[in-house]
Amino acid sequence: MSDLEIRRATAADVPAIVAMLADDPLGATRETPDDPAPYAHAFARIDADPAQHLAVAERDGNVVGTLQLTVIPGLSRRGMTRALIEAVRVHRDERGSGLGTQLIEWAVEEARQQGCAVVQLTSDATRTDAHRFYERLGFAASHVGFKRML
Repeated sequence: MSDLEIRRATAADVPAIVAMLADDPLGATRETPDDPAPYAHAFARIDADPAQHLAVAERDGNVVGTLQLTVIPGLSRRGMTRALIEAVRVHRDERGSGLGTQLIEWAVEEARQQGCAVVQLTSDATRTDAHRFYERLGFAASHVGFKRML
C-alpha cells in the first residue's frame, strides 16, 4: 500500500466524505449525497470554527477515511479541556486495513496537542463491531448517552 496522509479536509473533499457517511445501514437512511447544499453549508461552518478538526485520510489521491474532532473547553474537572471524536468512517475498500486505528491514533495525538486531558466519543448502540474496535484502542464504555431530536 502507498503512503497515507491524514490532513485537514477541504471543500473539495466533502462529496467523498458524504459518500462514506452514507455507505452503511444507518447512514443510508439519513444522508442525501445527491443534495450537496446542506453539506456545503455545514462544511463552511466547521471550517470556520477553530475548535473543529475535520480530517480526511488520503491515499493515492483518494479520500479513504474521515473523522471530526471537536475540542471542548469546560469548567468541570478543574477546567479540563476534552476532545470529542465523531463521524469516523473508513471507505469500504480500506476496511480491515488498520486505517481506522491510524485515524483514531491521529485524533488522540491531535487532542493531546490541543491540550485535551480526555478524548471521548459516542457510537450508535447498534454498532457492536465499532464498540469492540474502540475498546481495543483503550476506550471504555463509561457513560450512557441520550439524544433529543429538535
